[in-house]
Amino acid sequence: MDRNPGAAEHPAADPDTTDPGAPEPGPSADRDTADPDTTDPADTTADRGTPVGRRVILGMLALGAGGMAAAPWLQRRLEKFLAVAAENDPTGVTGLLPNGGGFRYYSVTSSVPHKNAENYRLTVGGLVDKPADYRLADLRALPQHRIVHDVQCVTGWRVPQTPFEGVRLATLLDAAGVRPGAGAVRFTCFDGAYSESLTLEQARRDDVLVALRMRDEPLGHSHGGPVRLYVAPMYFYKSAKWLSGIEVTREVRPGYWEDRGYDVDGWVGKSNGRDDAPTT
Repeated sequence: MDRNPGAAEHPAADPDTTDPGAPEPGPSADRDTADPDTTDPADTTADRGTPVGRRVILGMLALGAGGMAAAPWLQRRLEKFLAVAAENDPTGVTGLLPNGGGFRYYSVTSSVPHKNAENYRLTVGGLVDKPADYRLADLRALPQHRIVHDVQCVTGWRVPQTPFEGVRLATLLDAAGVRPGAGAVRFTCFDGAYSESLTLEQARRDDVLVALRMRDEPLGHSHGGPVRLYVAPMYFYKSAKWLSGIEVTREVRPGYWEDRGYDVDGWVGKSNGRDDAPTT
């Protein structure tokens, strides 16, 4: 997937405020959920962890190249290794390394807190009749749906036929009771910075999930766990990681990367100036 962030506590940030240190808008830097180049220069080395050394990076390059032809179990081990390395790499270099599993790790913050069954909460609110607060166990108890689909990043990489499982977003919206006049859904994340939006029609699609599992395993932290959004037919930046809030709104509010030049309607092959084949 996706390139991922770090792990320590990070101060909350307004997701609608453009980071003055962020890269110029443009379709060249999609993120499964982030950009390591947006790290706050005020962060201390202690906050970010120990930088990855030259020998480690060279070793990971060799491992990545070998992983391209390795067995699936070895690819998984390599991905986990790169994810841990990315959490302690303030440069973002680890996200550029070859990876047999295909995913890259992105984050718009220097670190992201870890959540588990004890402290995870997902709120549903806004223009609804019955606001809700879901624990991880509550989400697991709801009907689960499995989608096997390609994952396509706007930077160009694709991971074919990736299984995701979770609760259809439409199920949570129906349970909350969407009020007349609502037209969109906004998503916020517990990294304190990332946000996304869909139209209400898009949000009700059968291939849009509040995902709890990926590749037949619980969704790990590096892939946006324990819960992330998954929007199968759109570029992966629409599938917000570390999901913490669902807010029904009157109209679409551009998300983090859309404030920086990405298309609000991120259909694969029909947006961001790209001609990728649609995900299937």
